[in-house]
Amino acid sequence: MPRAWFDELAELVRIPSVSADPARAEDVRAAADWLAEFVRRAGGEAEVVPTDTQPLILGDLKASNGASAPTVLVYGHVDVQPPEPLELWESDPFALEERDGWLYGRGVVDDKGQLYILLKAAAELAAAGELPVDVRVTCDAEEESGGHQIVDFLAADERGADAAVIFDSGMTTRGLPEFNVATRGIIYFHLTVRTGARDLHSGVYGGAALNALHTLNELLAAVLPRDGRLPEPLREGIAPPTEDEVAAWSGLVEGADMLSEAGARKAYSRADEDFYLRTTAEPALDVNGIAGGSPVLQKTVLPVEAEANLSIRLAPGQDVETIAAALERLLRDAAPDGADVELTQLASSPPGLVPPEAPAVQRALEAFEHTFGRRPLLVRSGGTLPIVPALVDKGIPTIITGFALPESNIHSPNERLLAEYVPLGIETAKELYRNLAKI
Repeated sequence: MPRAWFDELAELVRIPSVSADPARAEDVRAAADWLAEFVRRAGGEAEVVPTDTQPLILGDLKASNGASAPTVLVYGHVDVQPPEPLELWESDPFALEERDGWLYGRGVVDDKGQLYILLKAAAELAAAGELPVDVRVTCDAEEESGGHQIVDFLAADERGADAAVIFDSGMTTRGLPEFNVATRGIIYFHLTVRTGARDLHSGVYGGAALNALHTLNELLAAVLPRDGRLPEPLREGIAPPTEDEVAAWSGLVEGADMLSEAGARKAYSRADEDFYLRTTAEPALDVNGIAGGSPVLQKTVLPVEAEANLSIRLAPGQDVETIAAALERLLRDAAPDGADVELTQLASSPPGLVPPEAPAVQRALEAFEHTFGRRPLLVRSGGTLPIVPALVDKGIPTIITGFALPESNIHSPNERLLAEYVPLGIETAKELYRNLAKI
């Protein structure tokens, strides 16, 4: 039978708030309105603030005793990834469904369900007159489409907070929580190569005229990794992991299992052994798409234009502008005479490093140990959360954790959250608020 929280969470999941789809703009706004109303029903104040892109959700839920209390900033996002391909879903992506101990639905993990856990805990404490901290709600609706409105807001914000909590992550081993003490950054590019005025007959010009697809391949070869390691100019500024972080990797799921469970194949011979080094502590470059020529129909043409999208995940310590400039130099140096190269930077976010010795982080570790029975591992995240470096720049110690598992299918069909983690997460968040009241 559904638990007391099920219908409430189902309401939020039901809203198809896909921020990348302009046709879903009203749905994105509806999800923002839902969250603001949730805070108001809990006894707080909240507003939905329009921006040039998607709205922000800002609110406050005051400590129950009315006296001065530490301020905990809560961040999450109400937008979700597109659900396609729909035919691979075993149930309606926007209808929360429980099967075999799992909750299925788009956004149930990333990030509606996890944000709900944080705010539901605060609401229950407030209803009981036991909320020990001031909760600042600072959420957005464009995390999945690369927006920066929340980052810009925080840069201009003077209120600050004593700690921040983000439930938008997970654990690699069921029952063993993880705190992310670093996140990778990202730079996303669009690359266009032109090698002539028009496509040419390959029988007449092949072998003599530049082929844009050949040229594109040459350029990409100049920046792709060898044995998992990027060219040195793209490695500048890396802050290596500490001995404690490296030691924590032994407590995670083995790299070979992470790859096999994802249906992935090794990029190089030691990729399984180096898994956490390559995915959390080193930069990675991926070609996300290529277009040019005629890949389907038989067409003996020599294409003179080719395009590619590529992205770099920046390691902690790296600088966006430095690495972007290095990438452009490598690409242009690899271009043959006569090729026109156009590189456009579409989006970026710096990496973030959180000091694990901060009292807020230590109190949070104790809270999770209390409810889970195991002290969380301190590890790095391979993903990018633009808000993390923004909070770090403000001097706000940040707890980044969550309840996703490797089999949660984030960004894929049949996204799912272990059902037992909702009530456990709510109790953990309550303990977290209680502990943060002591900082």
